Amino acid sequence: MSERPPISPRSPRAALEPEQVPPPPKRSERARNPFVIVGNAIFTILIILMIGAGATYYYGRQTLESPGPLQEDKIVNIPARAGKRDIADVLSREGVINVNPWIFIGSVFALKASSDLKPGEYSFQKNASLRDVIATIVEGKVVQHAVTVPEGLTSEQIVARLSDNDIFTGAVREIPREGTLLPETYKFPRGTARDQVIQRMQQAQKRVLAEIWERRNPDSPLKSPDQLVTMASIVEKETGRADERSRVAAVFVNRMKQRMKLQSDPTIIYGLVGGKGTLGRPIKRSEITQPSPYNTYVIDGLPPGPIANPGRASLEATANPARTRDLFFVADGTGGHAFTETYDQHAKNVAKLRTMEKQIQNDTVEPADDAAPAAAAPASADTNPTAATPKPTNQKKPPRGGRQGAAQQTSSPTVVQR
Repeated sequence: MSERPPISPRSPRAALEPEQVPPPPKRSERARNPFVIVGNAIFTILIILMIGAGATYYYGRQTLESPGPLQEDKIVNIPARAGKRDIADVLSREGVINVNPWIFIGSVFALKASSDLKPGEYSFQKNASLRDVIATIVEGKVVQHAVTVPEGLTSEQIVARLSDNDIFTGAVREIPREGTLLPETYKFPRGTARDQVIQRMQQAQKRVLAEIWERRNPDSPLKSPDQLVTMASIVEKETGRADERSRVAAVFVNRMKQRMKLQSDPTIIYGLVGGKGTLGRPIKRSEITQPSPYNTYVIDGLPPGPIANPGRASLEATANPARTRDLFFVADGTGGHAFTETYDQHAKNVAKLRTMEKQIQNDTVEPADDAAPAAAAPASADTNPTAATPKPTNQKKPPRGGRQGAAQQTSSPTVVQR
């Protein structure tokens, strides 16, 4: 057994006094070094910063990558000269983002896109994340609006359409020269200046015309691209059917080769109303013989310029018309035309159309019970042996917007004939 240390008796007073704790050991000289103290402080701060940076990175990544609040695709317009706070407000108001504006601004800086945000109209996809939203604005892929300009419109009519379209800005300073615009479907972002639209249509027309002119039939009597456009504009106004363009063009080309007058109703109308495009009533007999630079019943050859803006198909058909000897065509009452080589055949087709028109009038107009029988109007001779003839009242319009058509409907059996 080990020996226990002897117990030394203490007085009651001494027993009540607390025992003295030994002093702490003295710090070493190295621990008291100021460089060590500063180093420890810096190390501690770095650890705190690293933890904060990690937390910030995780939170920022979650914020950037998390699905957004959009429930469906949406188009939003970012106005010009909008600052980052303005953009954040617009996106928040439109429901594209649901974060604090300062978080949006911070995200823009984090993605190094501060100077790359572009104004415009953007389409944001459903549940687009904040990263996707910012990337869409940075890339500048604005919404492209499809604008269709129908074939056969005059330059004045095209400018009127552009003026009525609210996606464009500015005014057209000058009506373009007739026939210099290419009817087609174009895509433009909102805010495009109308003059820029006109310039693009003119450039497209020049490019297409040059290509077609190079591939034209060498036997064509047309001597220049301008004459090609003028002839194509007449073809464009004469028919709305794709399967007839080259044959209609052949009629006019054949008449030019034989030095016959073209005798096209649309040229009369253009001579009367110019760029307005539509007459709004049938052609009068007196207007057929009325002198006008555009009246091809009076002048020889082509008019001085186009009467509309022809499309690519009509330019192609005019440059390479069908190989026929047709010199006449007349409406057949079904939306198309009957083509013939001789005047006698043409006269028979005209008579057939007249019979059809009279039958339609008898079927659609019922006389009053007490009305006396109307005297039959004298049949007029087809003294103008040319292209189209008035179409029946129940005939559908050609399937092309903006076209007035070659022939005009009259209100009596005595009609303008060609």
